[in-house]
Amino acid sequence: MLPATPLSAACCNLALKEEVLEDILDLDLSVSETDDFIQLVSGEKILFGSVPLAHRYGGHQFGIWADQLGDGRAHLIGIYMNRKGEKLELQLKGSGKTPYSRHSDGRAVLRSSVREFLGSEAVHHLGIPTSRAASLVVSDDEVWRDQFYDGNVVKERAAVVLRVAKSWFRIGSLEILAHYGELDLLRTLLDFIIQEHFPSVDVGEPNRYVDFFSVVVSETAQLIALWTSVGFAHGVCNTDNFSLLSITIDYGPFGFMEAYNPDFVPNTSDDERRYKIGNQANIGMFNLNKLLQALNPLLDPRQKQLAALILEGYPDLYYTRFRELFKAKLGLLGERKGDEDLIAFLLHLMEKTAADFTMTFRQLSEITQSQLQELNIPQQFWALQTISKHELFPAWVSQYLLRLKSNMNDSDSERRKRMMTVNPRYVLKNWMAESAVRKAERNDFSEVRLLQQVLQHPFQKHSTAEKAGYASPTPSWAKNLRVSCSS
Repeated sequence: MLPATPLSAACCNLALKEEVLEDILDLDLSVSETDDFIQLVSGEKILFGSVPLAHRYGGHQFGIWADQLGDGRAHLIGIYMNRKGEKLELQLKGSGKTPYSRHSDGRAVLRSSVREFLGSEAVHHLGIPTSRAASLVVSDDEVWRDQFYDGNVVKERAAVVLRVAKSWFRIGSLEILAHYGELDLLRTLLDFIIQEHFPSVDVGEPNRYVDFFSVVVSETAQLIALWTSVGFAHGVCNTDNFSLLSITIDYGPFGFMEAYNPDFVPNTSDDERRYKIGNQANIGMFNLNKLLQALNPLLDPRQKQLAALILEGYPDLYYTRFRELFKAKLGLLGERKGDEDLIAFLLHLMEKTAADFTMTFRQLSEITQSQLQELNIPQQFWALQTISKHELFPAWVSQYLLRLKSNMNDSDSERRKRMMTVNPRYVLKNWMAESAVRKAERNDFSEVRLLQQVLQHPFQKHSTAEKAGYASPTPSWAKNLRVSCSS
């Protein structure tokens, strides 16, 4: 295994996540100022006893088998058990070549590293399972990237991110072994994953692989429903980017949807819109089917039947969770006939008016029922003003207010308070990340730090965030921003 390759130029900037360092890695923040720490997180130094590893896996990319892939620029540098008894895998991304780098340089660039650093923070504090980024080191090392795969190669700065996750195993980890008939290794790896990460599954049980599959199906449905509820599009839902533990990993050209559009896709290289936000649940089904194909060599005929039935239940699991989440976003209590229609009606109006997804739900959390009933939309509720231009908006409001009356033992203040705990005021919109990246490229990390603070409390109003326009309409300069594909 190749060790991490140190950056040749001086590491001139270091961004940190205090919460990850102190609460997860048990480190005093003062440690981050030491040369040893900076050398470790930049790939310059290896801890005594550490044997850096790169992960071998395969995968289906954009629906096509891509054969062996693997960590081409990431090194697993150790597993740490913290004081809470949690085992965490520490990985450096952008730390140089590995046996799986093929023709790449093994580096990551500042642009994509800042996006991952902030994106994982945003997703975590929205209550969605994800890997975390503990530190970001930026160097003056030069790397060359074709940002949009259009032949325009530009010079960028190198960066290294220290990433933390319970596990980096993904569907492709199993696919590659099944593909090459390495069934003993497949069985050994599966038993290890179950033993380490699936406490509800008995590793000594003959049906353990079916039970394991059942958990993955259920938790994948939960994860994608959570993504959808906050307008998050992963961008590259290949099987090599899909965690077996159903956590969000591999932040590439991800994006939070601004104007509601089921066809929203943040990845500019996804010409067929395979990974658009409205198709993520279907892609989950596709990926789970590929996982089942990898498990099939270890299953007997009866177990194959059971697993197939489990997979058939995935759509119901997803839509049940989707309905629960969106009912909560609208402040609906209990079960009532027509709830799904009420949700669908609102999303239809949002699509037709290109209303801001995040702020429509947030402003519904803040506006009073009397203001809605009078169709008196104050100016600060700009997203609701957008949707109110649709001729059917009064009809939706009437249905919504009628449904709210059926909430038992509820009040308007309680509804608003409840809704503001599930509808964020701030998400990492593309223009916000881009603004932070542009400043970071000039060695100004002030907006990276500001966004860290804001995204840690996405449901609370911040005066600095309001001043920065994070809850305002997309600025004109950012209307046609493209998310770069390369990293």
